Amino acid sequence: MKDREEWLADTLVELADTLIDEFDIIEFLTMLVGHIVELLGAVEVGLLLADPQQRLRVMASSTERMRLVELFESQTSEGPCFDCFRSGEVVRNVDLDTATERWPVFAPMARSAGIRVVHALPMRLRGQVIGSVNVFHRALVTVSDRDIHLAQALTDVATIGLLQERAVRQGTHLIEQLQHALNSRVVIEQAKGALAARTGVDVDTAFGWLRAYARRENLHLIDVALAIIERTLPIEELRASSIGSPEPRGFELRIEPNRATND
Repeated sequence: MKDREEWLADTLVELADTLIDEFDIIEFLTMLVGHIVELLGAVEVGLLLADPQQRLRVMASSTERMRLVELFESQTSEGPCFDCFRSGEVVRNVDLDTATERWPVFAPMARSAGIRVVHALPMRLRGQVIGSVNVFHRALVTVSDRDIHLAQALTDVATIGLLQERAVRQGTHLIEQLQHALNSRVVIEQAKGALAARTGVDVDTAFGWLRAYARRENLHLIDVALAIIERTLPIEELRASSIGSPEPRGFELRIEPNRATND
């Protein structure tokens, strides 16, 4: 087991790896979400980016259940992520039992899903906010200022990498960069659903297979997703890459299907 300082150093090095030529934005954001789960001991973490019309869109989630909660949040334009995005400030240690007045729609829904305490971290660079990160706990816990600061530092590093990598190397406009990321996420969601339907596994497991295969073969997630959609990648070859992958974890979500149909 790594000590905290060693873990933090390794994580920063991994995030700095965005400067390589084969930068994969979806894998990168998913990796950031996973590291924040580890750092804060959170039950769920999710990340939303603003599209060119400044609407928040789900880009990375620790589980499919978290994605559904964030879809609900984005559709109602209410919750910690929206407060954080609009203000550019951290939302921390909010007990949902006392947040109904602040979030009359989101708070009861999230509480019924087993969430007790929420936080949100802005994805910002020099005053420009491009999204935010939700952090949810099931237990009544208080995250220290030090740990929030560390989580924000990881988020800031990721934001710098996201804004600068393609913009500096390829001259891509920020709006084009974010739109490309959003389009890629749609294709990956389609591939997750198709893979789950063909194999009978849940979508979290399907996404784990996609990530494992992309890492093993040094491919972008979007390329693997397209291969699944086009049926050019054998399922058994993809499944073999998942051996040894950890099982996903998360809370039970009760939400009407039609509340989370549009990304």
